[in-house]
Amino acid sequence: MTYRNAFRSTSRPSARTQAGMRAPLAILLATLCTTDAEAGTTSGSLALTSDDVFRGISQSDRKPQLQGNIEYAANNGLYAGLWGGNVNWLSDQSTSQAPVSNSLEIDVYGGYRHKFNDKIGVDAGVQFYGYPGSYPAGFVNPNTTELYAAANIGIATLKYSRSTSNLFGFADSRGSDYIEGALNWEFTPGWTFNAHAGKQAIRHHRDYGYSDWKLGVTRAWKSGYSIAVAYAGTDADKALYTNVHGRDIAGDTALLTLSKSF
Repeated sequence: MTYRNAFRSTSRPSARTQAGMRAPLAILLATLCTTDAEAGTTSGSLALTSDDVFRGISQSDRKPQLQGNIEYAANNGLYAGLWGGNVNWLSDQSTSQAPVSNSLEIDVYGGYRHKFNDKIGVDAGVQFYGYPGSYPAGFVNPNTTELYAAANIGIATLKYSRSTSNLFGFADSRGSDYIEGALNWEFTPGWTFNAHAGKQAIRHHRDYGYSDWKLGVTRAWKSGYSIAVAYAGTDADKALYTNVHGRDIAGDTALLTLSKSF
């Protein structure tokens, strides 16, 4: 079974099911809209990366990606944001008999953060990963909704995510989970060492599960510009994660990212 075939099925989530997935985000956004605009902050960033690697898997077919995000955070701990970037992993599956038109990922997320002190905090919320476009009959809807919870202790973060829908086009995969840990150590002003490790489990698709990791360094300036270099990899089965172009999208890779925050 190839990576491409993992996204094929004869079923789709119904419109009613998808609406239910987005309900928590709609409620959160409505709550934020009623909050005094002066009671929070708006932030965002633009970035250009050599490869969009998400949980160890290339989303852009080992090609550069332009991405951006904007987030509003209220003083009461509630927050909501929007992220977007170009992707290739769905359009790579397109054929003349079964065309796929998607080339963009748009994510909407929101939740609640709380800091107990300068070193300890918690974060919980919901994220919707959207892939607008047209898909042939029998193609599992790739849109995904996950709930997440995280704890921050000093330079360490532990996060758990669980899907409430099919996971990124895998049929009958609701309830899949991902656990990850990260360390971000500013060893000298403006320089941060980054380390990440995670494990993805895909319900009813055990062979597609894997562990991933990433090590890197980020140089940030007070102007908001930053540059990051990293090396990432997984232990995923190469035969299952080789795309139609013959590229191993789960293999080890070096990454370079330039960004500007505002």
